[in-house]
Amino acid sequence: MKAPLPPLRDVINRFGLDARKKLGQHFLLDLNLTTRIATTAGDLTSYTIIEVGPGPGGLTRALLESGAKKIIAIEYDSRCVEAIKDLAKHYEGQLTVIKGNALQMKWDKICRGPKKLVSNLPYNISTPLLVNWLKNIKQFNSLTLTFQKEVANRIMASPGNKTYGRLSVLTQWQCHVNQEFTISRTAFTPSPKVDSTVITLTPRNNSKAIADWQHFEKVTSKAFGQRRKMLRTSLKSFNLNFDSLGIDPTARAENLDIEQFCTIARAIKNTNEFNECAD
Repeated sequence: MKAPLPPLRDVINRFGLDARKKLGQHFLLDLNLTTRIATTAGDLTSYTIIEVGPGPGGLTRALLESGAKKIIAIEYDSRCVEAIKDLAKHYEGQLTVIKGNALQMKWDKICRGPKKLVSNLPYNISTPLLVNWLKNIKQFNSLTLTFQKEVANRIMASPGNKTYGRLSVLTQWQCHVNQEFTISRTAFTPSPKVDSTVITLTPRNNSKAIADWQHFEKVTSKAFGQRRKMLRTSLKSFNLNFDSLGIDPTARAENLDIEQFCTIARAIKNTNEFNECAD
């Protein structure tokens, strides 16, 4: 019979895991909440679970207890890597710890086969991480992620909402988005300034509308980069014929839906291909 695991606060004290602001660290130690996140992720027994930023291992423990087939934990902080290695010994063969920068990972090379992402994301890199995953969304079966509440609101926002922006469009273009539950800031150590929200992203079988990533990302970046300006100004460099696209040139980015952004992205791609052929 295995010895019981030490309390998470003992792990923090043993390895000197004071949360570091530059790493976006806020540790979730409430095992009821970590278990709820693991349960929200659904069946784990047939998947490799990827966790980014495990910290002292609170969510990692819950995922292991929930029957995850295998967990790959990506951790940048050397102190946390050592702490998690003890957990890996306890669950021999179920947990692999990789020290590295999650923003630079090639997920298809880390593991093959069905995989889910389940993470309390480091606050400082949550948005670039999500955008990187969206570029290769078909690699994942689902993503259950904890964001700062304001970031989650941006992800879930609809056209006309003041928080609707590039992140909303990119995410909803590629995924079904479901808000799960909110976690009070007081549940974290140290407490951040805002609450957090757990959301689940399920990749669409087909994108909500057809466009390629390169042109879609370029359009949304320019449109929301000057969100207060009319499209005829923010997208001026593309030389678009808005009338032929059925889009009002005096509209602003926050008023366009995903299908309309896809229409513009396809138009830019077709123009580029035409110019290349003409050359």
